[in-house]
Amino acid sequence: MLSKLRAFASLYRELGPRWTLFRLAYAFRLRTGLIRLQMPMGEWGDCKNLIDVRARSSRPMFPIPIELPENASWDKQVAIAEADRILNGELKYFSHQFIQTDFPPNWRKDHVNGIELESTKHWSQIPHDYVVARRAKPDEAISSNEGVASARSASQRHIDIKFVWEPNRFGFVYTLVRAYAASQDEKYPKAFWTLIEDWTQYNLPNTGPNWMDGQEIAMRLMAWTFGYHAFLHSPQTTDLRISQFTLYIAAQAERIYKNIGYAISTRSNHTISEAFGLWMVGLLFPELKHAEIYLSLGKKLLEQEATNQIFPDGSYSMYSLNYHRFILHIYLYAIRLGETNHFPLSNELKQSVAKSIEYLSHLIDPKTGQMPIYGSNDGALVLPLNNCDFTDYRPLLQLGWYITKGESLFEPGPWDEDVFWLTGATAGRVVVQNAPRIETTKAAEKLSFPYGGNYLLRSTDSHAFIRCTDFTSRPSHADQLHVDLWMHGHNIAIDAGTYLYSGEGHWRNGLAHTSVHNTVTVDNKDQMTMLSRFTWTNWSKGKVLRHDKNLWQGEHDGYKPVSHKRTVMSLEGDRWLVIDNLSANELHHYALHWLLNDFPFEGKEDSVVFSLGVMKHKMQIGLMKGEGKFSLVRADPESTRGWRSRYYGHKEPAISVRLEADLPQVTFWSFFGFESDVVEIAGNVLRINSKNNYGLGAG
Repeated sequence: MLSKLRAFASLYRELGPRWTLFRLAYAFRLRTGLIRLQMPMGEWGDCKNLIDVRARSSRPMFPIPIELPENASWDKQVAIAEADRILNGELKYFSHQFIQTDFPPNWRKDHVNGIELESTKHWSQIPHDYVVARRAKPDEAISSNEGVASARSASQRHIDIKFVWEPNRFGFVYTLVRAYAASQDEKYPKAFWTLIEDWTQYNLPNTGPNWMDGQEIAMRLMAWTFGYHAFLHSPQTTDLRISQFTLYIAAQAERIYKNIGYAISTRSNHTISEAFGLWMVGLLFPELKHAEIYLSLGKKLLEQEATNQIFPDGSYSMYSLNYHRFILHIYLYAIRLGETNHFPLSNELKQSVAKSIEYLSHLIDPKTGQMPIYGSNDGALVLPLNNCDFTDYRPLLQLGWYITKGESLFEPGPWDEDVFWLTGATAGRVVVQNAPRIETTKAAEKLSFPYGGNYLLRSTDSHAFIRCTDFTSRPSHADQLHVDLWMHGHNIAIDAGTYLYSGEGHWRNGLAHTSVHNTVTVDNKDQMTMLSRFTWTNWSKGKVLRHDKNLWQGEHDGYKPVSHKRTVMSLEGDRWLVIDNLSANELHHYALHWLLNDFPFEGKEDSVVFSLGVMKHKMQIGLMKGEGKFSLVRADPESTRGWRSRYYGHKEPAISVRLEADLPQVTFWSFFGFESDVVEIAGNVLRINSKNNYGLGAG
């Protein structure tokens, strides 16, 4: 009980009295049923009073092309093939894997696990953390799709509601529009209207799981309006359908508006997405009775949150690159929508977005489009308007660079398609060669992004990405001093990702813990206290001690009174050395952990040799003094160890290397180099024998 009180006291200090009072009042509204009175269940016809028939009809969106350019730098047939799979009852989950769902799908069903949620209750009566009894026959439990989340053998199980919500975002609408532009086949707008009409039949206002979350509604409205305007001149878009569509929009916008206070209380991307939903509907549907209110409030919140949530250095307050992409897609979409309809957003908002795009341009690998997978990664991709993989950030940066600077960041390629859909521009624009390169002392300042707690060190053909921050908003993962290492275009030392928010046992947001990150744990504890799946208390404070061209040094206080200081060094010839100093007055259990990409490898007594094409790299770890226990695990079936997740709901093997020691003080060293390199300890000096010899003290 005492530990819980301390945790709540920490939460109160970190989030403040206003947040605490709002959440208590909101819990009261839920428990007493007041929220059901404010947003009652009903029929669609009950929402007619939300439309003012005397007002102007819908405004145009930005011009959505219905024909593709002949010189398109992407394969038009990919969208057609994917759209045909949608019509065949296969939907792509989390922008990665197709799941058989039927056409139209059961909108209240988790099609991965084969479980249907309650559909007759008010949305406020359905828990986000949904628990159901397990089926009697274990072999009936779950789809056998490789990599998809599977059930465990307990009598009850947690259902991840994201598997229900994912089809209800209607992300497949963008694919239908792209296929229609490429083929002019009327079966795609027909499918669009069939799916919307089926959804509205089985999801009456404020009823069932698909009304639970305002952000999910906002993403659905975004997709619906995109498809509506793209198919507006199709014979499938009749006057009756237009009339009904406006009603559907009105009801969902009102649901967002009446509960916007909860989104604001989250201080997260929910505020931005729901504000955008209101602003977009208010802008495009002036015939709605509350359109002006939606427009005004949405604009105010969008501009306010751009300042609140995007840090001055361009990094993002939710400490997640996937969430950062999420809000930038929304803002870029809103900028274009505002410009087209002569309702521009503020210059301050645009400047914040431009800073974010510049920030991300320093993190991206321009050859692959990949970035470190740090922080929460829930599979969200707001604008699936291209053929690129979910892990490829080039479509976002190409779009953002063009909208904010009028130039292209990359040479023409499939990442150009987003630019075409939102601006009508095609290949042949001004091109800036790849991401900015750090070559001068002045430019080197951009290796540090202190507000978000992200730092870079670069060598000839390798670089390190380091996490260290003094949190000013809610942490995502307990990952202080985590290091990602990239060598020759390959992510060698990796972040584990997320996998599931609501899995069973250790998969209950299990990859948010310190133990799976590339850092040191003390006494098998996290650097902070996990109060719930998404809430950390007792936030650890990171501090950068030094950062220059070849060296970074920092510390954090998450294990008080134990002190943890990490030094990362870039050596000549794309070699790297990491030193961890931990000290205390009493005996502690220290565990240094590295998660490595699943390349072909050979494990040795204290090292791993792995192959990257013709190159053989070595990762070796050790202690300056004392004895330690070395272990290597790949894809442990009984724990989170040796796994990574690049796509939500999917995990894949990785190589987990751990060195443990029970000492009052310890100095770990970790070396990344080549197979022929030899690391030796002589007294208090660490020597690396290669073409160049290094003598390094333990401090």
